[in-house]
Amino acid sequence: MTRFSFRLDATDGRARTGAIDTPRGTIRTPAFMPVGTAATVKGMMPESVAETGADILLGNTYHLMLRPGAERIERLGGLHRFMNWDGPILTDSGGFQVMSLSDLRKLTEDGVTFKSHIDGSKHFLSPERSMEIQRQLGSDIVMAFDECPALPAPRERVAASMRMSMRWAARSREAFGDRPGHALFGIQQGGLEADLREESAAALKEIGFDGYAVGGLAVGEGQEAMFACLDHAPETLPREAPRYLMGVGKPDDIVGAVKRGIDMMDCVLPSRSGRTGQAWTRRGQVNLKNARHMDDPRPLDEACTCPCCRNYSRAYLHHVHRAGEMIAGMLLTWHNLHYYQELMSGLRAAIAGGRFAAFEAAFHAERAGGDIERL
Repeated sequence: MTRFSFRLDATDGRARTGAIDTPRGTIRTPAFMPVGTAATVKGMMPESVAETGADILLGNTYHLMLRPGAERIERLGGLHRFMNWDGPILTDSGGFQVMSLSDLRKLTEDGVTFKSHIDGSKHFLSPERSMEIQRQLGSDIVMAFDECPALPAPRERVAASMRMSMRWAARSREAFGDRPGHALFGIQQGGLEADLREESAAALKEIGFDGYAVGGLAVGEGQEAMFACLDHAPETLPREAPRYLMGVGKPDDIVGAVKRGIDMMDCVLPSRSGRTGQAWTRRGQVNLKNARHMDDPRPLDEACTCPCCRNYSRAYLHHVHRAGEMIAGMLLTWHNLHYYQELMSGLRAAIAGGRFAAFEAAFHAERAGGDIERL
């Protein structure tokens, strides 16, 4: 069986491009992972997601353990068969959702007891239980179980949380065991404190993981603070392993993260924005709810080759969104995911060609010009 492996093909400054090889396929990096929270990327068929250029999807341990249940998914052949996705899948550990979504949670060294946000039923998650659920799901990349405090938070709270997460990381590594063809990623914590990030990285490297995530960002700290953290945090992690920034983000967040040495990202934004009438384009964000689009026969982006832009006008997209038709969210989600993957392809090519600075400058200049003039 093919083992999980990572190679760097080129660097340009701190930006990197390469590939992660898994038994289910190759993930080109830098990579953006569409989020399939409940075993579906909302509004999209799996085949359509693949057509946008996505090499890997993200599934959510917390949501899947509550509904339909990891045991049921295992009985039905695992998450790949269940959701009809043949490529690699990364599952998060469930820790972030437990902290942000569930009610009446009780946190101890053992793990977290919480009530489901769906029906109030009581559940327990620990490093060992998270590893077991992710094994039942059959994901290719498994995330260690951690705690992620919301920012801002007192330094003492961030430090205590990080150190417990590192103890949980060691337990996750032990519980994961030896699973050829599958990978386990550790998650760096430490908030915005450089020394805590370094302490966390040292602990993770001592344990040893197949990849390393920068966690605890995109939780309300703002882009400037996030970039300041990324100016140093990725460099504390092993160069020879993939680096994953969790929960990011907007297109300019992605370009800034790649510039600082990040290889993988995920975010619900492309699909969530699509359902609320928002499109991401080379010229920035476009709000299809606005009346200016009502009589506009032009495509959303004339340079885009996605089905939304090839076949439908701004006037149509405005109409179906205002009318509450499902096709509005479907078309805009397809466009947004296509744009995100086109951005990643452009970043990979620019890094490989030693043109990252020029690509970044052109990216920001085009966005600064704003949307096309109204008719």
